[in-house]
Amino acid sequence: MTQTDQKSPVIRLDAADNVVVAREPIAVGTLIATEGVTTLQEVPLGHKIATRPIKKGEAIKKYNTTIGFASEDLVPGTWLHSHNVLMDDFQKDYRYTQDYLPTTLLPEDERAQFMGYHRADGRVGTRNYIGLFITVNCSATVARKISQYFDEERMAEYPNVDGVVAFVHQQGCGMEMTGEPMDLLRRTLAGYIRHPNTAGALVCSLGCERNNLGVFMEEQSLATGKMLHTVTMQHAGGTAAAIEEGKKIIREMLVEANKMVRQPAPASHIMVGLQCGGSDGFSGLSANPSLGKAVDILVRHGGTAILSETPELYGVEHTLTARAKTEAVGQKFIERINWWLEYNRGRDTQINGRVSPGNNAGGLANIIEKSLGGSKKGGSSGINEVYHYAEPVTEHGLVIMDTPGYDPVSATGQIAGGANLIAFTTGRGSCFGSLPAPTIKLATNTPMYGRMTGDMDINCGPVIDGDKTLDEMGEVIFAKFLEIASGVKTKSEALGVGEEEFAPWQIGVLA
Repeated sequence: MTQTDQKSPVIRLDAADNVVVAREPIAVGTLIATEGVTTLQEVPLGHKIATRPIKKGEAIKKYNTTIGFASEDLVPGTWLHSHNVLMDDFQKDYRYTQDYLPTTLLPEDERAQFMGYHRADGRVGTRNYIGLFITVNCSATVARKISQYFDEERMAEYPNVDGVVAFVHQQGCGMEMTGEPMDLLRRTLAGYIRHPNTAGALVCSLGCERNNLGVFMEEQSLATGKMLHTVTMQHAGGTAAAIEEGKKIIREMLVEANKMVRQPAPASHIMVGLQCGGSDGFSGLSANPSLGKAVDILVRHGGTAILSETPELYGVEHTLTARAKTEAVGQKFIERINWWLEYNRGRDTQINGRVSPGNNAGGLANIIEKSLGGSKKGGSSGINEVYHYAEPVTEHGLVIMDTPGYDPVSATGQIAGGANLIAFTTGRGSCFGSLPAPTIKLATNTPMYGRMTGDMDINCGPVIDGDKTLDEMGEVIFAKFLEIASGVKTKSEALGVGEEEFAPWQIGVLA
């Protein structure tokens, strides 16, 4: 932003745009001196104003990217929103690899470090949890009762362990025994069990479920040992007996997990899942591009960031394929976009146009405008790979993982893939948290941050207020990555949020 823009009630994002964004609520009849236009309607905070004559059917441009088309002839000063910005399909040039720039990594002796838990497989954790997992919802109560037993008082004996957490879900039976739905569930569970933030795991089963324990363990190459155990209710003698057996197993693993201590590790071991929820008109102007700047820094330090929420990248997919490392990587992404379009055909979902009421009230006219802002979380780094949901992420740098837009399901897939931090931007005020990877929440605007400081970790509002540049905000966020990765608690952790947000993606037949 220029100095002039910082003093203006509006924000201009690109010289080629035919709109500006209201930095604050603007009354009807207000002269916007920097644009030479007078508002013809009241314009809410975060909403758009036409700065040039726009003919019916002409593209509305934000960040010099088409976000929709004028429903009628529009004159300068007109408030633009979903009532006069139409979403329509248009021909996109995917320009595979044309904007790809390889990352120049910092020399190893110049890379940032954090204090983490070094695991036997070479990965480094940001937390140290014991996890309880279930093959089927029928064993959820057993897992819950065991985890509840290890309350704050009992855990005082194990200061190096962050907690004993039950990751329960609603699946495992009454579903297809083979195919994509079962593959998704098993891949997600295995990803959490192997996660660098999981020091030890106990898998609880009933004994007769379709997600058979033995098949699951064999298929996912999981072998029991000192820090991975199983208990089956029908073999143990029922619910009470399984709970007692589980408590004994957890006690033994806690002793081992407590021996683990934090040690220095390079930032290349940080893997951040990128999320946004409760977005507003400022999400794509402050928190998302600021997070993108932090991602670019992390990538230069050898770290990894996962861009997801595929339905919320629809409409700007051509800007991402142009940044793909290879044409094959770009085509993998388009294959997933096409899968989502077919999956949602004829349904009242946002990929078909309408965003949520909260998004709409916050200034987002349609899914393309939301996607444009959401994609900013990925910064400017090249895209090195595209993964299916919950697949292990092995590439460093910026990657894409195909997930739904629904935050708990999306973050669950990222964590299963190996994300040891989640960075979550919000304009309306999401209160999301996650385990075993902590969630860092970034507010897009100062008023919301002031109302919800108990839930927000970083205020990106100074970008809107004109007090910080995106680059400066990116440095703040990257420093927070290192701080949280080293053990400082996030707001959601302090509030105890995250255990209920484990939500494996459920698709397919339920019978």
